[in-house]
Amino acid sequence: MDLSRTRARIAAVSASLAVTLVTACGGPAAGPPGAPAAGGPPRGGGPGSQPVAVIATRVAAQEFTDRFTALGTARANESIKVTARSSSVITRINFREGQRVEPGQVLVELDTRQELANLDLARAQLKQAESQYNRSKSLAATKAVSAADLDQLEANLMVARAQVRGAEARLDTLVVRAPFAGTVGLRKVSLGDLVGPDTQITTLDDTATIKLEFGVPETFLSEISKGMTVTGTTAAFPDRRFTGKVASIDSRVDPVTRSATVVASLPNPDNALMPGMFLSIGLEKRRENVLLIPEEALVPREGRQFVFVVEDGKAIEQEVALGGRAPGYAEVRSGLAAGDLIVVEGTQRLRDGAPVQVAPNS
Repeated sequence: MDLSRTRARIAAVSASLAVTLVTACGGPAAGPPGAPAAGGPPRGGGPGSQPVAVIATRVAAQEFTDRFTALGTARANESIKVTARSSSVITRINFREGQRVEPGQVLVELDTRQELANLDLARAQLKQAESQYNRSKSLAATKAVSAADLDQLEANLMVARAQVRGAEARLDTLVVRAPFAGTVGLRKVSLGDLVGPDTQITTLDDTATIKLEFGVPETFLSEISKGMTVTGTTAAFPDRRFTGKVASIDSRVDPVTRSATVVASLPNPDNALMPGMFLSIGLEKRRENVLLIPEEALVPREGRQFVFVVEDGKAIEQEVALGGRAPGYAEVRSGLAAGDLIVVEGTQRLRDGAPVQVAPNS
């Protein structure tokens, strides 16, 4: 057999087998030139395209609670380091560590012997000045004492009275009293110690109310106001929540941290909270007529947010500006109005102007 004729017959058989295999595997039959590829899904919105089935909901205004989280430090409502106003030796200590004291209660007494002697001297001089003035005042009616002498004696009397008041004031500085109700801390001195204005005797804290100080970023300042509810938690009491109100807001923003200091007031009747504790704070603010939409309705694109609004059977793409967030919902600040019908399911198949068919139970 001729070799060339054999090779031609083998090539023809191979081609025939290839055609048979393609047909058996369901390959697409060749169409006429320019025909569209089979199997591609149509895009919604084209001429004559079928409406896209979607689920939609009406936008409604409702109540919304803004919540923010911050970290703060507890401070006593009033807090001082107890010191003496004068230098002297401690003769008596009238408090126990951790004791609750009332305003004006004596905490420490210092050596008063020198000041008591000065007070006795001042009182004796006052008594003498009063006697001289009273005698001269009766003699002045008979012109036995001149008016000038009487005026001088009256001035001496006033000086003597002032000296008594000064001696009493100096004596009072040797008694250390509580300026407000609170709890005293650890005792730093002992009997016989020489103390002065620079010596810390103890501390005094009013913890019936706790001031909670924390920073709020400037981007959230518009949401903070006096009287706003604050909820705090601490690791010391993990199952307990402490509730209070925003008491004051600093008038300045720190240029370094870009935050403002906020102080909240928390009732602490059982003294569970102590100054210096670290708390996590939740801020709450209720607002009315807030537009909330399901997060499924949002279509993010290039850092912007869009929704599809159903109008006259068509999906109209609308850009929105968002505000706060709630689980599963987003606040719309602008771009929508109450009553608008928006698509919440089926947005991935839509484009601007596409015809839609809203599910009956939407």
